[in-house]
Amino acid sequence: MLILLPPSEGKSPAVKGPAVDLGALQFPELTAARQTVLASLATASTGPDAHRILGVGQSLGAEVLRNITLLDQPAAPAYKVYSGVLYDALGYSTLTPVQRRKAQESVVVISALWGALGFADPIPAYRLSMSVSLPDTGTLASFWRQRLGGPLDHRSGDSLVVDCRSSTYGAAWAGVPERTVAVNVLQERDGKRSVVSHSAKHTRGLLARHLITRRSGRPTTPDQLLLAAREQWQAELTPATSRKPAQLSIILQG
Repeated sequence: MLILLPPSEGKSPAVKGPAVDLGALQFPELTAARQTVLASLATASTGPDAHRILGVGQSLGAEVLRNITLLDQPAAPAYKVYSGVLYDALGYSTLTPVQRRKAQESVVVISALWGALGFADPIPAYRLSMSVSLPDTGTLASFWRQRLGGPLDHRSGDSLVVDCRSSTYGAAWAGVPERTVAVNVLQERDGKRSVVSHSAKHTRGLLARHLITRRSGRPTTPDQLLLAAREQWQAELTPATSRKPAQLSIILQG
């Protein structure tokens, strides 16, 4: 089983520690591409229109400045740096040692800066979204779509891919439809269903935690994933087509 997560928008910078070692990150075949994005991001972050290019407000000036010296910043494991709602719900720090090992084996983070990361890969905090277009790379979703196929096809192999990414990050790589399940979260109220955002991130984090911590075997098919989800939630499964992965819909009430 491979669980794909997006990065969190908010990040917790490491206070101390060695700088990132690009060659030691998982998917080393992406090193040259990562160097290209790092250089382009540093250049963009020094310009007068840096905030416009990165799509952030003036209040995030310190994070934009950090982008200029990322290779000199202290690094920490990805599961510590990413600190948003999804990662809080996953709760890596509260997992047992065995469960942490399962998380590190199963989770891959799709990133605008790094392409793809192992859950324990040490990285610095940064500010960059997959929707951004940098001067030397173009739109990052398109940049990484041309480079992630080989590494992630190899990593996923014949495993079930549980895709907990947003559509922005989903655009960077798509798994084989019959072995991939995209996770959606809907809220049902008075018989009507609607898409939710904050609750979706939280629920996807809880689902990832459930799949890592449950004692039963890891799901290997979409139907087994549906059964695992139904241990905690009301859930429905729409089968895959030749072009579109299966859709697991978790239904929240109220």
